[in-house]
Amino acid sequence: MRRIVHISDLHYGRVDPTLEQPLSDAIHALAPDLLVVSGDLTQRARVGQFKAAAAFLDHLPKPQLVVPGNHDTPLDNLWVRFASPFGRYRRHICNDLEPVFRDDELAVVGVNTVNRYSWQRGRIGKTRLRRLSARLADNADKLRIAVLHHPLEHGPETGKRLMRGAEETLAELSACGADLVLSGHLHMASAEPFRAVPDLLFVQAGTVLSTRLRHDEPNTFNQLDHDGDLLSVTTWAAQKGGFAPVARSDWRQGTDGWHRVAAAAE
Repeated sequence: MRRIVHISDLHYGRVDPTLEQPLSDAIHALAPDLLVVSGDLTQRARVGQFKAAAAFLDHLPKPQLVVPGNHDTPLDNLWVRFASPFGRYRRHICNDLEPVFRDDELAVVGVNTVNRYSWQRGRIGKTRLRRLSARLADNADKLRIAVLHHPLEHGPETGKRLMRGAEETLAELSACGADLVLSGHLHMASAEPFRAVPDLLFVQAGTVLSTRLRHDEPNTFNQLDHDGDLLSVTTWAAQKGGFAPVARSDWRQGTDGWHRVAAAAE
Protein backbone atom coordinates (compact mmCIF):
# COMPACT_ATOMS: atom_id res chain seq x y z
CA MET A 1 0.00 0.00 0.00
CA ARG A 2 1.18 3.52 -0.80
CA ARG A 3 -0.14 6.75 0.67
CA ILE A 4 0.13 10.20 -0.91
CA VAL A 5 -0.92 13.44 0.74
CA HIS A 6 -1.78 16.08 -1.86
CA ILE A 7 -1.83 19.76 -0.86
CA SER A 8 -2.08 22.83 -3.05
CA ASP A 9 -2.46 26.61 -3.16
CA LEU A 10 -0.85 27.54 0.14
CA HIS A 11 -0.60 31.22 -0.91
CA TYR A 12 1.89 32.44 1.68
CA GLY A 13 1.15 36.12 2.03
CA ARG A 14 -2.56 35.28 2.41
CA VAL A 15 -2.57 32.31 4.79
CA ASP A 16 -4.60 31.63 7.90
CA PRO A 17 -1.79 31.07 10.44
CA THR A 18 -4.11 29.23 12.83
CA LEU A 19 -4.24 26.35 10.33
CA GLU A 20 -0.50 25.73 10.05
CA GLN A 21 0.00 23.59 13.15
CA PRO A 22 -3.23 21.58 12.75
CA LEU A 23 -2.31 20.88 9.13
CA SER A 24 1.19 19.79 10.06
CA ASP A 25 -0.18 17.55 12.81
CA ALA A 26 -2.70 15.93 10.45
CA ILE A 27 -0.14 15.24 7.72
CA HIS A 28 2.41 13.82 10.16
CA ALA A 29 -0.26 11.54 11.63
CA LEU A 30 -1.04 10.18 8.16
CA ALA A 31 2.65 9.33 7.61
CA PRO A 32 2.52 9.58 3.80
CA ASP A 33 4.98 7.84 1.52
CA LEU A 34 5.02 11.04 -0.55
CA LEU A 35 3.81 14.60 -0.05
CA VAL A 36 2.73 16.30 -3.30
CA VAL A 37 2.39 20.09 -3.52
CA SER A 38 0.73 21.24 -6.74
CA GLY A 39 1.70 24.90 -6.86
CA ASP A 40 0.89 28.41 -5.65
CA LEU A 41 3.08 28.31 -2.60
CA THR A 42 3.03 32.11 -2.48
CA GLN A 43 0.60 34.94 -3.16
CA ARG A 44 2.95 37.37 -4.95
CA ALA A 45 6.23 35.41 -5.31
CA ARG A 46 8.03 37.73 -2.90
CA VAL A 47 11.19 36.57 -1.17
CA GLY A 48 9.66 36.70 2.31
CA GLN A 49 6.68 34.63 1.14
CA PHE A 50 8.94 32.00 -0.37
CA LYS A 51 10.97 31.85 2.84
CA ALA A 52 7.81 31.35 4.90
CA ALA A 53 6.56 28.62 2.55
CA ALA A 54 9.93 26.87 2.60
CA ALA A 55 10.04 26.98 6.39
CA PHE A 56 6.61 25.38 6.58
CA LEU A 57 7.49 22.63 4.08
CA ASP A 58 10.65 21.91 6.07
CA HIS A 59 8.44 20.81 8.98
CA LEU A 60 6.36 18.44 6.87
CA PRO A 61 7.19 14.79 6.08
CA LYS A 62 9.65 13.87 3.33
CA PRO A 63 9.95 12.97 0.51
CA GLN A 64 8.16 15.83 -1.20
CA LEU A 65 7.37 16.54 -4.85
CA VAL A 66 6.61 20.20 -5.51
CA VAL A 67 5.69 22.06 -8.72
CA PRO A 68 5.21 25.82 -9.16
CA GLY A 69 1.93 27.64 -9.73
CA ASN A 70 1.12 30.88 -11.52
CA HIS A 71 1.33 32.83 -8.24
CA ASP A 72 4.94 31.66 -7.85
CA THR A 73 6.18 34.05 -10.56
CA PRO A 74 6.23 37.78 -9.75
CA LEU A 75 3.20 39.78 -10.82
CA ASP A 76 4.33 43.19 -9.58
CA ASN A 77 7.91 43.06 -10.95
CA LEU A 78 7.68 42.56 -14.71
CA TRP A 79 11.46 42.56 -15.22
CA VAL A 80 11.93 39.64 -12.83
CA ARG A 81 8.83 37.92 -14.24
CA PHE A 82 10.19 37.84 -17.78
CA ALA A 83 13.95 37.66 -17.16
CA SER A 84 13.99 35.12 -14.31
CA PRO A 85 10.42 33.99 -13.57
CA PHE A 86 11.41 31.02 -11.42
CA GLY A 87 14.60 32.38 -9.85
CA ARG A 88 13.08 32.90 -6.43
CA TYR A 89 11.19 29.61 -6.56
CA ARG A 90 14.38 27.72 -7.50
CA ARG A 91 16.40 29.42 -4.79
CA HIS A 92 13.94 28.89 -1.93
CA ILE A 93 11.74 25.90 -2.84
CA CYS A 94 13.26 23.55 -5.42
CA ASN A 95 15.71 23.97 -8.29
CA ASP A 96 13.94 21.26 -10.30
CA LEU A 97 10.73 22.48 -11.98
CA GLU A 98 9.89 18.96 -13.22
CA PRO A 99 10.63 16.67 -10.26
CA VAL A 100 10.19 12.90 -10.37
CA PHE A 101 9.53 10.38 -7.60
CA ARG A 102 9.72 6.63 -8.11
CA ASP A 103 9.55 3.63 -5.83
CA ASP A 104 8.43 0.02 -6.24
CA GLU A 105 4.75 1.00 -6.70
CA LEU A 106 4.62 4.65 -7.78
CA ALA A 107 5.90 6.78 -10.63
CA VAL A 108 5.03 10.43 -9.95
CA VAL A 109 6.13 13.06 -12.45
CA GLY A 110 5.79 16.81 -12.04
CA VAL A 111 5.44 19.28 -14.91
CA ASN A 112 5.61 23.07 -14.90
CA THR A 113 2.48 24.55 -16.52
CA VAL A 114 3.13 28.19 -15.62
CA ASN A 115 3.06 30.62 -18.54
CA ARG A 116 5.16 33.70 -17.84
CA TYR A 117 3.31 35.61 -20.58
CA SER A 118 -0.15 35.04 -19.09
CA TRP A 119 -0.88 35.55 -15.41
CA GLN A 120 -3.72 33.07 -14.97
CA ARG A 121 -3.77 30.78 -17.97
CA GLY A 122 -1.20 27.98 -18.00
CA ARG A 123 0.38 26.21 -20.93
CA ILE A 124 2.42 23.14 -21.76
CA GLY A 125 4.60 23.00 -24.85
CA LYS A 126 5.33 20.03 -27.07
CA THR A 127 8.86 19.44 -25.75
CA ARG A 128 7.72 19.48 -22.13
CA LEU A 129 4.78 17.22 -22.95
CA ARG A 130 7.03 14.68 -24.71
CA ARG A 131 9.33 14.64 -21.68
CA LEU A 132 6.41 14.07 -19.31
CA SER A 133 5.04 11.29 -21.49
CA ALA A 134 8.40 9.51 -21.75
CA ARG A 135 8.94 9.60 -17.99
CA LEU A 136 5.54 8.04 -17.36
CA ALA A 137 5.71 5.49 -20.19
CA ASP A 138 8.87 3.95 -18.73
CA ASN A 139 6.99 2.74 -15.62
CA ALA A 140 4.26 0.43 -16.89
CA ASP A 141 4.35 -1.73 -13.75
CA LYS A 142 3.53 1.20 -11.41
CA LEU A 143 0.71 3.59 -10.65
CA ARG A 144 1.60 6.49 -12.93
CA ILE A 145 0.72 9.99 -11.77
CA ALA A 146 1.19 13.40 -13.39
CA VAL A 147 1.31 16.47 -11.14
CA LEU A 148 0.62 19.95 -12.52
CA HIS A 149 -0.82 23.16 -11.16
CA HIS A 150 -3.36 23.98 -13.87
CA PRO A 151 -6.32 21.62 -14.43
CA LEU A 152 -6.73 19.90 -17.77
CA GLU A 153 -10.53 20.14 -17.63
CA HIS A 154 -12.97 22.67 -16.19
CA GLY A 155 -16.52 22.29 -14.98
CA PRO A 156 -19.34 24.74 -15.76
CA GLU A 157 -18.79 26.51 -12.43
CA THR A 158 -15.30 27.66 -13.50
CA GLY A 159 -14.94 31.02 -15.19
CA LYS A 160 -11.19 30.77 -15.80
CA ARG A 161 -9.80 29.91 -19.21
CA LEU A 162 -8.53 26.37 -19.66
CA MET A 163 -4.78 26.13 -20.04
CA ARG A 164 -3.28 26.01 -23.51
CA GLY A 165 -2.50 22.48 -24.69
CA ALA A 166 -4.93 20.83 -22.25
CA GLU A 167 -6.62 18.69 -24.91
CA GLU A 168 -3.29 17.52 -26.34
CA THR A 169 -1.97 16.80 -22.87
CA LEU A 170 -4.94 14.63 -21.97
CA ALA A 171 -4.57 12.65 -25.19
CA GLU A 172 -0.84 12.16 -24.64
CA LEU A 173 -1.26 11.13 -21.01
CA SER A 174 -3.86 8.56 -22.02
CA ALA A 175 -1.63 7.24 -24.80
CA CYS A 176 1.42 6.83 -22.54
CA GLY A 177 -0.55 4.90 -19.91
CA ALA A 178 -0.88 7.50 -17.15
CA ASP A 179 -3.43 6.72 -14.44
CA LEU A 180 -3.96 9.89 -12.38
CA VAL A 181 -3.57 13.64 -12.71
CA LEU A 182 -3.20 15.77 -9.58
CA SER A 183 -3.68 19.54 -9.82
CA GLY A 184 -4.81 22.65 -7.97
CA HIS A 185 -5.45 26.27 -9.05
CA LEU A 186 -9.26 26.35 -8.71
CA HIS A 187 -9.44 26.04 -4.88
CA MET A 188 -11.97 23.22 -5.16
CA ALA A 189 -11.55 19.57 -4.13
CA SER A 190 -12.85 16.75 -6.30
CA ALA A 191 -12.08 13.28 -7.66
CA GLU A 192 -13.66 12.12 -10.92
CA PRO A 193 -12.56 10.58 -14.20
CA PHE A 194 -11.97 13.14 -16.93
CA ARG A 195 -15.06 13.48 -19.09
CA ALA A 196 -12.97 13.45 -22.26
CA VAL A 197 -10.61 10.65 -21.17
CA PRO A 198 -12.24 8.33 -18.59
CA ASP A 199 -9.12 6.16 -18.25
CA LEU A 200 -7.52 9.07 -16.38
CA LEU A 201 -8.66 9.97 -12.86
CA PHE A 202 -8.67 13.70 -12.13
CA VAL A 203 -7.92 14.54 -8.47
CA GLN A 204 -8.24 18.21 -7.67
CA ALA A 205 -7.01 19.77 -4.42
CA GLY A 206 -8.54 22.82 -2.79
CA THR A 207 -6.57 25.54 -1.05
CA VAL A 208 -4.97 24.18 2.09
CA LEU A 209 -4.01 27.36 3.99
CA SER A 210 -5.19 30.42 2.09
CA THR A 211 -7.91 32.81 3.15
CA ARG A 212 -8.84 33.05 -0.56
CA LEU A 213 -11.69 30.55 -0.34
CA ARG A 214 -14.12 29.99 -3.22
CA HIS A 215 -17.60 28.57 -3.65
CA ASP A 216 -18.01 28.38 0.16
CA GLU A 217 -15.48 25.53 0.32
CA PRO A 218 -13.30 25.26 3.44
CA ASN A 219 -9.56 24.75 3.41
CA THR A 220 -8.87 21.18 2.31
CA PHE A 221 -6.25 18.63 1.32
CA ASN A 222 -6.41 15.13 -0.16
CA GLN A 223 -5.22 11.75 1.04
CA LEU A 224 -4.72 9.07 -1.63
CA ASP A 225 -4.29 5.40 -0.67
CA HIS A 226 -3.38 2.87 -3.35
CA ASP A 227 -3.63 -0.80 -2.42
CA GLY A 228 -3.64 -3.41 -5.16
CA ASP A 229 -6.31 -2.38 -7.66
CA LEU A 230 -8.11 -0.03 -5.25
CA LEU A 231 -7.51 3.71 -5.01
CA SER A 232 -9.17 5.66 -2.19
CA VAL A 233 -9.33 9.46 -2.21
CA THR A 234 -10.17 11.13 1.10
CA THR A 235 -10.70 14.87 1.44
CA TRP A 236 -9.77 16.47 4.75
CA ALA A 237 -11.25 19.85 5.68
CA ALA A 238 -10.41 22.47 8.28
CA GLN A 239 -12.77 22.34 11.24
CA LYS A 240 -12.73 23.53 14.81
CA GLY A 241 -9.91 21.72 16.51
CA GLY A 242 -8.04 20.82 13.33
CA PHE A 243 -8.45 18.98 10.04
CA ALA A 244 -10.82 16.03 9.74
CA PRO A 245 -11.89 13.70 6.89
CA VAL A 246 -15.16 14.85 5.32
CA ALA A 247 -15.49 12.84 2.09
CA ARG A 248 -14.12 9.64 0.58
CA SER A 249 -14.43 7.92 -2.78
CA ASP A 250 -13.03 4.52 -3.81
CA TRP A 251 -12.05 3.75 -7.39
CA ARG A 252 -10.99 0.83 -9.55
CA GLN A 253 -9.56 1.08 -13.04
CA GLY A 254 -10.96 -1.20 -15.71
CA THR A 255 -10.36 -1.58 -19.41
CA ASP A 256 -12.98 1.10 -20.05
CA GLY A 257 -11.76 3.59 -17.45
CA TRP A 258 -12.12 4.37 -13.76
CA HIS A 259 -15.24 3.30 -11.87
CA ARG A 260 -16.41 4.30 -8.43
CA VAL A 261 -16.99 1.41 -6.04
CA ALA A 262 -18.55 1.07 -2.62
CA ALA A 263 -16.29 2.12 0.20
CA ALA A 264 -14.23 -0.66 1.66
CA ALA A 265 -15.25 -1.93 5.07
CA GLU A 266 -13.48 -0.22 7.93
